[in-house]
Amino acid sequence: MRHWLTATLATLIGIASPALAQTATKPLSVVLIPADGGTESGTIADYQPVFNAITRSTGVRFDLKVAQSYGAVVEAMCGGRADVAFMGPVTYLQAQKRGCAKLLAVGVENGQSVYYAGFFARKEAPFKSVKDLRGKRVAFGDVNSASSFVFPMAMVIEAGLDPVRDLGEIRMAGSHVNSLAALVQGRVDAAALSFDSYEKAVRQGAVDPKKFKVIAKSSPIPYPPIAVNSRMAPKLQAKLRAAFADIAHAPGMTPEMIRGYGGKRIDGYDVKFPASKFNVAASRMALVDDDLKSRILTKSASR
Repeated sequence: MRHWLTATLATLIGIASPALAQTATKPLSVVLIPADGGTESGTIADYQPVFNAITRSTGVRFDLKVAQSYGAVVEAMCGGRADVAFMGPVTYLQAQKRGCAKLLAVGVENGQSVYYAGFFARKEAPFKSVKDLRGKRVAFGDVNSASSFVFPMAMVIEAGLDPVRDLGEIRMAGSHVNSLAALVQGRVDAAALSFDSYEKAVRQGAVDPKKFKVIAKSSPIPYPPIAVNSRMAPKLQAKLRAAFADIAHAPGMTPEMIRGYGGKRIDGYDVKFPASKFNVAASRMALVDDDLKSRILTKSASR
């Protein structure tokens, strides 16, 4: 009877919260933001080698999925349906504020853990700065994306423009790739997205860099982090942290297989990255508050 009761309780705990009851046969659920402008299969392909290497070194297995939106990643973490997540800086802060995410690792490239957002336009466009976007059609990505929405919108505000009053048509494209596509297809005059996503599109031959230019580049943004569910057992967190720290030396791993945001090659992962460095993202989030977001979405829906 005691054994039956113990097994039943363990089963119930596992159902209620995957992050609380991991077993050798149950893979950890990993959810990835649809961030890089690539396909779902392409995004998984970028990260699968890293998680496969961690499986070989630790025995911990993973099930990778790409969420339909940035907000869906937060809900998966806070709803206990995700154990690990690749998140944007903004979505990480949203999940951290709700108490369901802890920083695990941050990608490092050339000794830095930063990336950049930008506004892009056709080469022949007369725009030279963000101020020149007054009255123009502009595409943005996901409303919870740091580099395709929050930082670019903050750049608009810092340029002395009111996004709702001063921009022309606002197109909320939903992703980096869709924002860029709107520009390529001539449906907007400028597009906001990350440099990593733009560079990936160039590498894949989707964009001819000779036909487009950068209007403005953001200040450094903390690199999109990998986080764990805050309810995960501390020993398992420590095991994953050690594995990410040593990923470059993991069995079967080669430098070409270590990829991060946008499928770009990175050097490895920093597991001691100070969470306080995400404060710069928090300051931009404060500029683009919920009231402004609501007014922007209303304007976008009215086009």
